[in-house]
Amino acid sequence: MTTPTMRAARFFRADRQLRVAEVPVPQPGPSDVLVRVEACGICLSDVHMIDGTLDCPLEEVTPGHEPAGTIARVGADVPYWQPGRRVVIAPGRACGSCRHCGDVQGCLAPQTMGQNWDGAWAQYVVTPFQTLVEVPDGVPIEQAAICADAVATPFSGIVERGGLRPGERAGVWGVGGLGVHAVQIARLAGASLVVAVDPLDSARRRALEAGADHAFDPTTTDVPEQVRRLTDGEGLDLTAELSGAGRALAQAVSCLGRYGRAVVIGMSPQPVHLAENTILFAYYNHSVLGHDGYTRRHLTQLMRLLAAGRLDLSRSVSEVLPLEEIARGVERLRTKESDPVRLVVRP
Repeated sequence: MTTPTMRAARFFRADRQLRVAEVPVPQPGPSDVLVRVEACGICLSDVHMIDGTLDCPLEEVTPGHEPAGTIARVGADVPYWQPGRRVVIAPGRACGSCRHCGDVQGCLAPQTMGQNWDGAWAQYVVTPFQTLVEVPDGVPIEQAAICADAVATPFSGIVERGGLRPGERAGVWGVGGLGVHAVQIARLAGASLVVAVDPLDSARRRALEAGADHAFDPTTTDVPEQVRRLTDGEGLDLTAELSGAGRALAQAVSCLGRYGRAVVIGMSPQPVHLAENTILFAYYNHSVLGHDGYTRRHLTQLMRLLAAGRLDLSRSVSEVLPLEEIARGVERLRTKESDPVRLVVRP
């Protein structure tokens, strides 16, 4: 590093504007590392923070929570990690003030990079060394970056929270930036049937390319009837809802078989309606599970799957943009222009 400043995209809560500015390069503490950002995804939660749908606790912040790059500097107390290593960053951390802060999953109020502290829509980012996962040789840095949310969140939701087992039958509602990976993960986890549901033609085609056995338009198809036909009337073992639409969750629950689980990954302010009454819901022992985030272990597993060629994300990065076009990238994702899977910024 030769300069004390860097370019970063700054979000200002007062006027909800996103502007690229020259700011000081952050300095790592004793247990931190400074990472030169080479790729960072643009997530729909970033869009929702900027448009006000999700609250931003800070007056000004650098967004971006899907980062990967190369270590530039390490703090004095950092073990193992050295400058020059390629890494992807798990962007969550414990709040530091509750009695369960021993780990992020147990914390009562976990925090996220790019919302609670400065993120990676910048040339450099500082992070605790405990958040790092090494990117294997041969894994494109852009693909590693999007694993930090778009892949790891549905991965942990389906495999761990939902407990999908080999031979079970699964359904995915909403085949966007997370949903297309949910399809791949369900297939990879051994699902004997993968059904995808989305009103967009392009999303349904994407689902079939990703490994779905069937893809249905919920606006023109009786999806529960089709599921009953495909499962000899038994229903699905696991459904994952990724669109955030209340009616989609209700439909996903209606497609469950006995002891079926519905995992809610998509977020929105819409109310939740599961059924007209509780009789069938209770009789069939259905479960509805909320899910957000993942652990560092999940990110490590994904890097291994990518390196081994078991997981293919070559079609997931729709375009790589320079930092100066970040506002345009946010708008493209908001309007679904060209229906991107993931847009990635290269600071």
